[in-house]
Amino acid sequence: MATTRLHSVGHSKATYAQFNLGLYSGEKTTRVLANHAELSAGLPSAPLWLRQVHGKHVVNAQNHIADIEADGCIATTPSTVCAVLAADCIPVLLCDEKGACVAAVHAGWRGLDADIIQQAVTQMPVPPKALMAWMGPAISQRHYAVGEGFRDQFLAKTIDYSPVFIKREERWYADLFHIARLQLKAAGIINVYGGKYCTFSDEQRFYSHRRDGQTGRQACLIWIK
Repeated sequence: MATTRLHSVGHSKATYAQFNLGLYSGEKTTRVLANHAELSAGLPSAPLWLRQVHGKHVVNAQNHIADIEADGCIATTPSTVCAVLAADCIPVLLCDEKGACVAAVHAGWRGLDADIIQQAVTQMPVPPKALMAWMGPAISQRHYAVGEGFRDQFLAKTIDYSPVFIKREERWYADLFHIARLQLKAAGIINVYGGKYCTFSDEQRFYSHRRDGQTGRQACLIWIK
């Protein structure tokens, strides 16, 4: 499940309008919590909201309380809702073919550089070949300008990242979706979906930190029925 900034009863105002779910985005806490309540009303349980820090720590949702510092969570029991927030980074949802385990991963460039996808896959109690992945809205290559050092950092890992970068008007542009696909493949996951929506270019539906600076967050959520 993925949310957008649009909601019929969203409580967020101004640059955060309408359905900001990010507690640390700078918006008034009471408004964000009101949005959390609206969202939770349609879920089997309240999500485990993480304090995301662009790292690679992945936790078991059943063993932790909300606001733990992590960028991914895993669940193996029904009705436990895993969630990640984003406003340009890639939210990656994972599940196995039999519905025995799920995971939500916040994969920005720092998380991808730290191999957070591999970290999550390693902790899931099924073989990687049994998993499938879906990538939610994130910034597209067209709008994601990066420095030479960024490119060098990834190419130092493997030359396979070379097609991820294109040069336009003396600037490099990186394809985070492509990086994530390569890492999902390297982790052993063949069935990969999504990666079609750009947060930067669709201002009506999505928050984008690179476009707007201080802004809200949308969520991607997954659970076992």
